[in-house]
Amino acid sequence: MATLASNKKESVPLEQQQIKATPVNDVLLTTYPEDSSPIPMNWGATDYQERGPIVPSKSKNGISKHNCIGAHAGSYCIYQALAIASNQLKRDHVADYTNAQPAFTVPEQPEWFNKHDIVSMDAFGHLTQYLFDDVSKSENVDIKPTIAITKANMQLLELKEAVEKGELKIDGDIITNANGDLKVSKVAVEPVWYLPGVAERFGITEETLRKCLFEDTNGMYPELITRPDIKTFMPPIGGLTVYIFGDPQNIANPEKRIALRVHDECNGSDVFGSDICTCRPYLMFGIIEAVKEAQNGGTGVVVYFRKEGRALGEVTKYLVYNARKRGGDTADEYFHRTECIAGVRDMRFQQLMPDVLKWLGIRKIDRMLSMSNMKYDAIVDAGIEIIERIPIPDEMIPPDSRVEIDAKINSGYFSTEKAPTNDELKSVHGRSWEGI
Repeated sequence: MATLASNKKESVPLEQQQIKATPVNDVLLTTYPEDSSPIPMNWGATDYQERGPIVPSKSKNGISKHNCIGAHAGSYCIYQALAIASNQLKRDHVADYTNAQPAFTVPEQPEWFNKHDIVSMDAFGHLTQYLFDDVSKSENVDIKPTIAITKANMQLLELKEAVEKGELKIDGDIITNANGDLKVSKVAVEPVWYLPGVAERFGITEETLRKCLFEDTNGMYPELITRPDIKTFMPPIGGLTVYIFGDPQNIANPEKRIALRVHDECNGSDVFGSDICTCRPYLMFGIIEAVKEAQNGGTGVVVYFRKEGRALGEVTKYLVYNARKRGGDTADEYFHRTECIAGVRDMRFQQLMPDVLKWLGIRKIDRMLSMSNMKYDAIVDAGIEIIERIPIPDEMIPPDSRVEIDAKINSGYFSTEKAPTNDELKSVHGRSWEGI
């Protein structure tokens, strides 16, 4: 029998040592399908009752009846675990959704009812607590929403400046006063992946997808391997927020114009104004242009994804910043420095991004406020027409972010300017650390 040596003369059998080291011994594992009867799930069915609810929770009868891998709230599920562990939240808390219903209606779309158009979010996620209340009670499972819809006001310095310059008008409906206060409709979405559909988008097998998700999360989700009968997964990643300017009911109306910006999170720039990239300037430009479209009778939409640092994460992004600034920050090395550290220049992989557009009923985009070729290709490949692409105005590009923008244009990003050559990129320098 294998043993572990100790400081004492006697040795403790390895099996006993492992048992003693186990922090808990009363947890019921759910990794195998024996004695399990998941609530039926038919993704893409012709109606919501046939489709069924998304049930990842193991509470109540969820141990045997859950039909989804993972947990609600993405990466924030860890904080819920901490709240329960520290006795600040009761494990059996039952949510009271009184008055929490959507603040406006999102009309059903044909794309909600097939296995291919929407594979990364639950099309009925904003209505689950109402559509599946009977199921929740009869099956004794916890069914929670994965989408919430509300309204709010926005206050941004750039909006006030746009009003002062006459770029935006005070109409009392969208822009309400001289401060540029802006009415907005908002949709928050937690990701729900239909694994066969996600695999299809990336041109891989479901088996390969499951294996990589399991192995590269260091075995966090054994059911990815042991439960091939469960086809949905709530990944531990950030979701997205849709900001709608103007009447949300106009979005799916082909007679109405739409201005759209799809924006991937950049905390340093979006929130704190770092000038090493064009993220906040382009986000503000996108918001202002979206508002203009709404004031002209159309709709403006900004979709904000939590994909910090091109989905490489903020730690990797800052390491790249260090490498760039210490190595002489030039545009010709912009992508190379990221590849050296991360092994890839971009992990946002926009194949799943158009799902939310199809959920909203968007079939054409009159003004696409983005230079990204990856976003453009993903949207067009999804069958959504893009009529015009709008680059960030040159005067809005901070000097230190010229490295980024010129490298991107050289790599194929859309621009109305002539793309710089590889030799010209060598002469485009960013600020040195002496200037920071």
